[in-house]
Amino acid sequence: MIDIRALREDPQTARDSQTSRGADPTAVDAALAADVARREAVARFEALRAQQKASGKLVAAAPKDEKPALVAAAKQLSDDVKAAQADADAAEAALDAALRRIDNVVLPGVPPGGEDDFVVLREVGQVRDLVAEGVVGPDGAVPDHLAVAEGLRAIDVKRGAKVSGSRFYFLTGVGARLELALLSLAMDTALEAGFTPMITPTLVRPEIMAGTGFLGAHADEVYRLAADDLYLVGTSEVALAGYHSDEILDLSDGPVRYAGWSACYRREAGSHGKDTRGIIRVHQFHKVEMFAFCDAADAETEHERMLALEEGMLTALGLPYRVIDVAAGDLGSSAARKFDCEAWLPSQARWLELTSTSNCTTFQARRLDIRVRGEGGTTPVATLNGTLATTRWLVALLENNQQADGSVTVPAPLAARLGTDVLVPV
Repeated sequence: MIDIRALREDPQTARDSQTSRGADPTAVDAALAADVARREAVARFEALRAQQKASGKLVAAAPKDEKPALVAAAKQLSDDVKAAQADADAAEAALDAALRRIDNVVLPGVPPGGEDDFVVLREVGQVRDLVAEGVVGPDGAVPDHLAVAEGLRAIDVKRGAKVSGSRFYFLTGVGARLELALLSLAMDTALEAGFTPMITPTLVRPEIMAGTGFLGAHADEVYRLAADDLYLVGTSEVALAGYHSDEILDLSDGPVRYAGWSACYRREAGSHGKDTRGIIRVHQFHKVEMFAFCDAADAETEHERMLALEEGMLTALGLPYRVIDVAAGDLGSSAARKFDCEAWLPSQARWLELTSTSNCTTFQARRLDIRVRGEGGTTPVATLNGTLATTRWLVALLENNQQADGSVTVPAPLAARLGTDVLVPV
């Protein structure tokens, strides 16, 4: 949620942020108008309340013959106070709703525009020319991850669809082992970097889902269990953000960091026809997610630290990748800045997002009431998140490490966990 005091002092920055996102800048003016209405309603309530207290003293001290009139006036005043309080409560709710229609203010330097307006910060690693190496199928094209996986009996999408429908799958044999090795490596990496490992709930209450900003423009991506009024998370970020809701944190020793391992669920609404083959875009997957609570002044440093950990994972696995600075219109409502790491996808000769890290500044913490105590009282903390590994990484690992005979070489950090440095067709 936006800081109303900052909005009063500098509304133009928020308007410019909305414009750079392709969102409605007049939402800022609507919030300011709601703020004026709330303050006026609160002032009226407080004035009447003070008048009511004074009236009570007059009634107590009045002569007997004057009391009936004063009592009647006091009763009317009591009704007026109740009505004014109701008006103030309604104005407070209207302001809250208006503020929730404003996305987080983007940080300076974030590219304006939409999905295609990102800025490439760097490319790392060598892309293999698989065609020149003779790694092609009968059609002369580079085999995709599903063709490679089916040769290894690692992924079964046909039975996944039979059991659960489209965009579901089974990881079988070495496929299951490869995912477990990958996620274990990610968790070990997080642990070494000072993150506390967490196995998180995948069902959360509405106020937690809303607090993290996932019930806004993209609410149709979220699965909801209506009978229980619970939501299935699309990332453990949601549960980790809610872990300290309504709390005051002690950050005297630095940021509080967690790494959550969980199943994740996404409806993929509006993605019909996109990446329907294999496991690129699915309804259920596993992920290890970093999450940090820190002082607002330290948020950008913490963001760079998370990005470095993500790049370290990609480098350790030998995947060619690039880092992009995501444009404002593609950030999502909570993020003030986001960096994506995209690996090379040989079968489609394009970059595929594997991981991202977002600086949400104090936006989520204001909604969830997570604060830190300072000299001047309590202030909201900053929250940040970043992915260290997901099931989708198997796509890049299988395609980039495939050989002409259908085998797949295993990067050293995973080979140590699997007990082999090569996966062979069966």
